[in-house]
Amino acid sequence: MSAAAASKRVVLIAGPTASGKSALALALALELDATIINADSMQVYRDLRIITARPSLSEEALVPHRLYGHVDASENYSAGRWCREAAQTLTQLGDSLPIIVGGTGLYFKALTTGLSSIPPVPSELRASLRDRLRREGISRLHAELRDRDPVMANMLMPGDRARVVRALEVMLATGRSLADWHAFGMEPLVDVGSTLRIFLDVDRNELYRRINARFDAMLAAGALEEVEALRLRHLEDQLTALKAHGVPWLMRHLQGEIDLATAVEGAKRDTRRYTRRQATWFRHQLPDWTWVASEKAAGVIRRALAC
Repeated sequence: MSAAAASKRVVLIAGPTASGKSALALALALELDATIINADSMQVYRDLRIITARPSLSEEALVPHRLYGHVDASENYSAGRWCREAAQTLTQLGDSLPIIVGGTGLYFKALTTGLSSIPPVPSELRASLRDRLRREGISRLHAELRDRDPVMANMLMPGDRARVVRALEVMLATGRSLADWHAFGMEPLVDVGSTLRIFLDVDRNELYRRINARFDAMLAAGALEEVEALRLRHLEDQLTALKAHGVPWLMRHLQGEIDLATAVEGAKRDTRRYTRRQATWFRHQLPDWTWVASEKAAGVIRRALAC
């Protein structure tokens, strides 16, 4: 960690999907002449502005926004890459207050506690495993992972294709378990003592109402057309961007498998379930964060920064 990073005050705002994180960050940034840095793993994709509820062009024009929409959907974006880009961004801000906002817990954990430094996996190996996944199915790959790396195999759901493939490729490329790599690596990017860490807490019924209303608004704004443009690119179905909430369901509708109403309800249901997992993850992995009712968060942050 650089001396500048260690001494710089940083505001971290996390919370479940549709909890109002982006609106809060924008209001504070306008008031405090701050810079907003994205910590959402799906809002990095330029192809997915609408379906990921990325800040609009007009909102981005009001204050500096960094690490939004700068990655093509054909790329798999990693926590390690986010850390490198976030570190570079923090060094470029000068006196501007960084407000780091998003819902990806791993990014915040890496930011404050560090991240394992896993060597790059050869592209040939990655392509080979994706080909095997298509031909053999995930159960065969999970069985191989269980033989080679039982620790990781027991930690993962057998049907979690992305994580099983990732764990297997790391083991095959390095001869070492992903669990071992997680014990070593990148230093924290910020000094926890200089950070204000807020998790937005929203009543569950209210959060579900917001999720449903937001997805309807996304459709009205062109989410279906956005997903259709992505579908027509014929990208590999294992790419991270194709797993953004709502994308798989709308893809199925566009491919004629289900009607729109079924797709919409499936997308809303998956998002609601995801928010429960988000909350559980933060409580267990980042227990020292302050949980604040969303309507009180701005006041809490203002008072803390004034101290």
